[in-house]
Amino acid sequence: MRKRILTIGLGAAGLAGILCFAGAPAARANTEKGERDEWFDKMDTDHDGKISADEFAAAHKEMFAKMDTNGDGKLSADELKAAKEKHEKMMGKSGGEMMSASEKMKKMDLNNDGSISEDEFISASKTAFDKMDTDHDGYLTKAELKAGHEKMRSKMEKTPEK
Repeated sequence: MRKRILTIGLGAAGLAGILCFAGAPAARANTEKGERDEWFDKMDTDHDGKISADEFAAAHKEMFAKMDTNGDGKLSADELKAAKEKHEKMMGKSGGEMMSASEKMKKMDLNNDGSISEDEFISASKTAFDKMDTDHDGYLTKAELKAGHEKMRSKMEKTPEK
């Protein structure tokens, strides 16, 4: 259960920020660094150089609303797939995904109803925040955000999905 919560939490952060697609490692790293910095700056609404739990939750709530294209208050596998494809197109990436939308759905859909509610999405983002906040000060630095995403990628690369 603990492993699933970590995977879910980091999965939400990854889904919202970096959807973890394979590609040329150097190009991927440069693109993701720029995207991660841009994402960080957008979440840091008070511009203090760190992200509070409230700022992180608000960014994920906004992301959920954008992903919920039909406005029904939950994310379907099709909406997750569309978000992934939009990100891929924006980033110029194709194929080689590390985790499909349906696999993310299985990990994040805690009540197994076939969709991700806003509560499930926000809960996963809170778990991700707590895991990435390694100094437990209630804020994420750019270094903590980067380390959290690298840890997520490493776990996903080492753990084959079924």
